[in-house]
Amino acid sequence: MFNKGEKKKKGWIGNLVFILILFVLLFTPLGTTFKVWVNRLIAMSPSLEKQEDVEQVSLDGWTLLDEEGRVFDINQTKGKVVILNFWATWCPPCIAEKPSFQALYDDYKNSVVFLFVTTDTPEKVKAFKEKHGYTLPSYFQQDGPPAALYSTSLPASYVIDKHGNIVVKKFRAADWNSSKFRVTLDELIQAK
Repeated sequence: MFNKGEKKKKGWIGNLVFILILFVLLFTPLGTTFKVWVNRLIAMSPSLEKQEDVEQVSLDGWTLLDEEGRVFDINQTKGKVVILNFWATWCPPCIAEKPSFQALYDDYKNSVVFLFVTTDTPEKVKAFKEKHGYTLPSYFQQDGPPAALYSTSLPASYVIDKHGNIVVKKFRAADWNSSKFRVTLDELIQAK
């Protein structure tokens, strides 16, 4: 069988291989691809907040710039359903959910206000969108968001109904293009 020296050597080799795999998954582009894949695999459909957890939010006074550097008129959101997503080009869960957001945006861009807010540079965002073929509208914060929308995690996504109520909060990758969420979104659009 194995003597003590061979067992020790195999143990060290196993540990080295494990550390190498861990390094690759955490610190290389291959690792980012893997993390994106895992996030897509586990992404679930977002669901409505419990009635007692619903908060009201006003976007008044929050300044966003569009991709051309123009101030976005936040009043455009009044009386409309808003999907607000805080994201970054370097965030694997953010990257994982972008295809589902793109599909949703393609079908709902005329009936829902989509705000994809980032602190990345406009150049980084443009390169990211071109690389992946996204047409999602990105916005850049000029000041902090309203307190009800403050989060330290990315992605952080909110759905705000026509009355300014935050009816969905999601702080990880989600499948925004699921049939379940589309039914929810249709109901929010139809509501008075």
